Amino acid sequence: MERMFKKISLGNLNLSNRFVFPPIKLAYGNPDGTVSDRQLVFYRRIAQNGPGLLIVEPVAVSQNGKEHPKQLCVHLDHSVEELKKITAVIHEGGRLACLHLNHAGAAANPAATKTDPLAPSAVTCPATGAQAKPLAEADIANILDAYRLAAGRAVAAGFDAIEVQAGHGYLISQFLNVKTNKRTDRYGENRLLFAIEVLEKVQEGAPKLPLIVRISGNEMSPEFGIAQEDLLPLLHIVESKGVVAIHVGMGNSCFNPPWYFHHGSLPEKPQMDALGWVRRQVSLPLIVAGRMGREDKIKNVLDSNLADMIALGRPLIACPDLIEAWRKKDDTKKIYCGYCIQGCLPRVRTGQGVGCNINPAVGRPGLIPSPNPMKVLVAGGGPAGMSAAYYLGLRGHHVTLVEKENHLGGQFALAWQAPGKERMGDTLASFEHVLRSGKAMIITGRMVDLAMVEEIAPDLLVWAVGAFQNIPKTPGLEKTYSMTSIEYFRGVKEVRGPRVLVIGAGRIGVEIAERLGQDGFEVVATKRTDPIGSAMEPITKLLAMKRIEGMKKVSFMPHTTVKNFNENGVDIEKDGENISLPPFQTVILASGMLPVAAPDEDIQKAVNRIETIGDARQVRDIISAVEEGYQLAVSC
Repeated sequence: MERMFKKISLGNLNLSNRFVFPPIKLAYGNPDGTVSDRQLVFYRRIAQNGPGLLIVEPVAVSQNGKEHPKQLCVHLDHSVEELKKITAVIHEGGRLACLHLNHAGAAANPAATKTDPLAPSAVTCPATGAQAKPLAEADIANILDAYRLAAGRAVAAGFDAIEVQAGHGYLISQFLNVKTNKRTDRYGENRLLFAIEVLEKVQEGAPKLPLIVRISGNEMSPEFGIAQEDLLPLLHIVESKGVVAIHVGMGNSCFNPPWYFHHGSLPEKPQMDALGWVRRQVSLPLIVAGRMGREDKIKNVLDSNLADMIALGRPLIACPDLIEAWRKKDDTKKIYCGYCIQGCLPRVRTGQGVGCNINPAVGRPGLIPSPNPMKVLVAGGGPAGMSAAYYLGLRGHHVTLVEKENHLGGQFALAWQAPGKERMGDTLASFEHVLRSGKAMIITGRMVDLAMVEEIAPDLLVWAVGAFQNIPKTPGLEKTYSMTSIEYFRGVKEVRGPRVLVIGAGRIGVEIAERLGQDGFEVVATKRTDPIGSAMEPITKLLAMKRIEGMKKVSFMPHTTVKNFNENGVDIEKDGENISLPPFQTVILASGMLPVAAPDEDIQKAVNRIETIGDARQVRDIISAVEEGYQLAVSC
């Protein structure tokens, strides 16, 4: 990793290290296009001992190119003064700032633009569901001029570089792509023309700023994505236009969002193959983006001479101190992103702003020491309890965390065992290591009972004991070989086959069905309602269901209630019709969770203050549990 901390030059830029923060959609901005305090807190924190270059979140060069209502703006009258606020906090951190310019084209969001999307030709973007109208030449001229004006504003706002988005299925890529550009005018006869004109307009508006071009090494969509032969001319052009680096991502925002967001369940090889292909075509420095937050992968990329600089987005959202921890070789500060996109992407879509399963402090001011340190007992070492113990410790409280199992993590210790979530195991292990390296006393293998409460005599008891499996009261179930979802993932019972019934095809039920299918079992998963896989992050669900489609022995039955177990099989009601299914050798219960009961009366009498958080308060998800632990610390 030492080589990543050597200085590097891009054009006239001198970077303090070889890390880059890529353009991550934050949705922290104000609807009127002004910069929010949370944006400034975010960029200030990332710049602190962070990447040598921070590429600010995507900005649309014009209103009709926006992707979401809270997108940072460059086209408004007040944009320069607002953007100056961001460059100022980045420069205060001793880092350089780059403005990322884009027009989403067919991927523009009508909720943000208040108009139909515009593209080279009529095309529907599945990610938005909106059909784009073909651009008139006058529209193209306006967009080109918007690029020029945006570049000039980048200079005025104090940016050190500009990045132009030319990939990921956005407007420039749409013009290059023969599958989305069916025009018969000069922009169809020469599909490279729009890209050339954009680069020229940007350089006209900011002739002294170094220019980076972002592309998809592979859009991973054979039907709609750009082919290498369509991308290759652009690579040759950028070298002749004085571009200082190429930033290589993957995927297509419309036609392959999983690769665009680099979901953790995707294989590594296509990315490395695409990066190698780009490397062979150009001599320019390459920046690689996408799931680069592990030392071994960075070493492999560098040793293979596939890239010169490493972009870290989500890894720095999960752990802003990661680069400095690597530099100092300090394992007590490293928390690893699990690439699940569960806590970050959905919150952008809903307008809440980017979040993180494991870092509830993202975009928020640092915690200050409490003026009144307390003695705190945290009951339960799952996500909520670990979060509370960690952040209460940061505030200077004297924390004891007690977990009845012999390990920390609660259901988080099981979640990473689901297909495609293996990298989340790194997240839990690193978070536990950071927690154990702090000042909290951690006790495992014990219950919090009255004797312990009296022994510790806490000022505050944090009740974070989690939830337990809901067992449906189905006749005959008690005579059937069964296990809970927790018992299944813990491996405390053997799964007998060949037939397995999973009751509850929500998120956990789908994960169980897929894993059983991988093991060759014949699986039926029922759900009283629809849709299957409710509460799953949409991209995670999409990928899981695609994998399951290839499993002929796995089937789902929505609108189905299990009524009775008997020696001849299982009686169910599906869509109002009574049906009997052949016997199953194992029944796995994924039928929801219920909060563990509150502390008993004696404990309540022994403690002045009790706060219930996480699943013990309300069964939800990991990001909610971790958030509640953090918010409790903020209030104390």
